[in-house]
Amino acid sequence: MKNYINEKKGLMSWLFSLDHKRIGVMYLVTIFAAFAIGGFAALALRFELLSPDKIMLTAKQYNQAFTLHGAIMVFLFIVPSIPATLGNFLLPLQIGANDVAFPRLNLASFHIYILGAIFCIASIILGSVDTGWTFYTPYSTTTDTAVITMVTGIFILGFSSILTGVNFISTIHYLRAPGMGWFRMPLFVWSLYATAIIQVLATPVLAITLVLLLLEKVWGIGIFDPAIGGDPVLFQHFFWFYSHPAVYIMILPAMGVMNEVVTTFCRKNIFGYGAIAYSSIAIAIISFLVWGHHLFTSESEVAATIFSFLTFLVAIPSGIKIFNWIATMYKGSIDLSTPFLYFLGFLFLFVIGGFTGIFLGALAIDVHLHDTYFVVAHFHYVMFGGTLYAFISGLHYWWPKMFGKMYSESWAKVAYWFIFIGFNLTFFIQFIMGSKGMPRRYYSYIDEFQIYHQISTVGSWLLAIGFIIMLIYLVKSLTSGKKAHANPWGALTLEWTELPSPPAYHAFEKSPIVTKGPYEYGVEES
Repeated sequence: MKNYINEKKGLMSWLFSLDHKRIGVMYLVTIFAAFAIGGFAALALRFELLSPDKIMLTAKQYNQAFTLHGAIMVFLFIVPSIPATLGNFLLPLQIGANDVAFPRLNLASFHIYILGAIFCIASIILGSVDTGWTFYTPYSTTTDTAVITMVTGIFILGFSSILTGVNFISTIHYLRAPGMGWFRMPLFVWSLYATAIIQVLATPVLAITLVLLLLEKVWGIGIFDPAIGGDPVLFQHFFWFYSHPAVYIMILPAMGVMNEVVTTFCRKNIFGYGAIAYSSIAIAIISFLVWGHHLFTSESEVAATIFSFLTFLVAIPSGIKIFNWIATMYKGSIDLSTPFLYFLGFLFLFVIGGFTGIFLGALAIDVHLHDTYFVVAHFHYVMFGGTLYAFISGLHYWWPKMFGKMYSESWAKVAYWFIFIGFNLTFFIQFIMGSKGMPRRYYSYIDEFQIYHQISTVGSWLLAIGFIIMLIYLVKSLTSGKKAHANPWGALTLEWTELPSPPAYHAFEKSPIVTKGPYEYGVEES
């Protein structure tokens, strides 16, 4: 049977395809490659930290490794992960469209992403970068490493993000199927809409900031140099004005995936559809107001107090989602398949990440915890325990639809437990280290922290084993997996109810007529 995979053959038919499904799959492959590079850098860091003395890396190589890990994971993996892969593949299908509003722009976004990735990877060959992924001045303007190449790559990646955001907003506004009003859209679509708003409004600020950094480094224009009237803290304000909204570029699509998974595997209408939809928009708006909590130790007391309040405020719409997911599970007919296991892991880990964020939002506590391993652990519980867990959950949920094959459920659960145990072993111990005063990013440390680092490193090995198992069974499923039915999970959104697995090149022969909401399992909720 013809589908989007076998409709056209040859590498060129993929690389220059205008089909949103093929573009989503190409993003998936490249993003996984970026994840592998960032993961190898993380394993190198953790191996080096087994001992306070040198094992394998010099101090400069260590700085380069953690910069590479951060920059690759943030800009090449986490930011584009869900929108570029699952978003590209599923957004048109969930609203009853055959493609995004601007297919050629979509392909251009992918090619721009590849170009930016080439620059970022080239920086490794040209001497790598040792500034940390935030590129703080004045060090980034004085170091002799490949800052220009890396920053140019990230500048290029920003255009891919902006163009994708414009495309998604246009698609959602103009290509919804007849009968699909705003409150009949799947909540994953709502999350992509809120994310696209942030991408379009915040990413240009990063682009301008990086251009200023390049001008400072090449021509010494002085905007961040205090010796000639500049201000290095201004760079931090510019950078975090984008990068804190970017946290929600990462987490909002993850929350959208969780909405789809919890309803399907609980066989219940989502509790509080409207509250979840509006909370996504609220997060997008408030995300622009909280950048200053990254500068508590370098700004005025009045500014710090205001940003502390706003930090607590942004937790409210996130909390709404948590409570609604729990209410959805209440008295549901729960199916503990792999996608739902990752949902439960997300719920557990993201709540820990959220609660520890409250400590960092409190001024008196943050002064002690700032720039310690507590911040590293908090960030990874939100980004890894939140975004990556949701991405893996969504990938397992939609894998049968994307490729028409079922993976091994038993091996998927083995991988899940390796990843869950490994993650908590790696990062929970870092909360303890940070509260005891262990600074982050340090190449060496005093002997009392060695046992903590060793436990954390062992956890990273378990994590790696879990991901290797996952890679093996997913790849194996493509060749020898059981053929997937059109709707193996019994979901109610259009991509499951209207289309075969995998979908045809032109998914819908005629536009579906939507007459009800996406989660009406026959249970009355809110």
